[in-house]
Amino acid sequence: MTLSRRRFLAISAVASALPMSALGQSVHHWRGVALGADASITLAHPDAERIVALARAEIARLENVFSLHTPGSALNRLNTTGRLKAAPPELLECLSHCATLHRATGGLFDPTIQPLWVLYARQFAGTAEAGLPDAAALKSVLEHIGFERVHPDPTELRLNPGMALSLNGIAQGFIADKVAALLRARGLTDVLVNTGEFAAIGQAPDGQPWQIGLRSGDELLPDRVALREAALANSAAQGISFDGQGRVGHILNPKTGLPAPKRWKLVSVTAPQAWLADGLSTAFCLMTRDRIARTLQAFPQARIERLLDVV
Repeated sequence: MTLSRRRFLAISAVASALPMSALGQSVHHWRGVALGADASITLAHPDAERIVALARAEIARLENVFSLHTPGSALNRLNTTGRLKAAPPELLECLSHCATLHRATGGLFDPTIQPLWVLYARQFAGTAEAGLPDAAALKSVLEHIGFERVHPDPTELRLNPGMALSLNGIAQGFIADKVAALLRARGLTDVLVNTGEFAAIGQAPDGQPWQIGLRSGDELLPDRVALREAALANSAAQGISFDGQGRVGHILNPKTGLPAPKRWKLVSVTAPQAWLADGLSTAFCLMTRDRIARTLQAFPQARIERLLDVV
């Protein structure tokens, strides 16, 4: 099944328009794809092409851990067989972050949502006019939802029968963090990494914070988010939809089985780590403004940058 992307949410880095740096180095801007999302790396460095090649190799390596579209990925092998011996350390680390988010959001962030997502994908396969799955189908699938039943073990990771994981609400941010860490370890001090979510190292070549432009549909928002040694993630409940009309968004409530309400047009979160900003922005699509504020109390370094109501 191919989801319908309505361009309800589009994120663009404006770093490609940056001026020449004070050292006279031109800005190198690579664009590609990571986990199905637009990706980019921006820096000013005399060895930029080699650095980008390192980053691209790291992205490819981590896609073989987290991608649901790569048949042999670690995540797909776990979902297919229900067990995974000697799980990659990155998968175990990411699941630990998932546990943190699961607790802090009262279970609204839940990677075991995958069977529910598959139910919706099948419901709308071949027709964009289908209605929501019926109550019996939802009840049956919800019996297999619950991240509290996943117990990561470095020896063997197991899932109960009928369970499956999706890390789409955190993996892009997690990979951004890992790429940024790799480049930092190689001595890079000023780089903007975008793997669908942003991780900013240092500052832009003009000496200012990295500037991230936000776009909702065809609307370019009037201001930008300034990043320096921070991460940014963005979500919208109807950013991707199961149907052609954008009625049934891709962010599903793991407690009710229903799509997120059409409450927020755009949720933008900054945090010290991209995995945290990514997971929070996803979960916040299911929350009221008051509940978002209460959840943020557990993460004092995270903040809402934009919270736009659906008109």
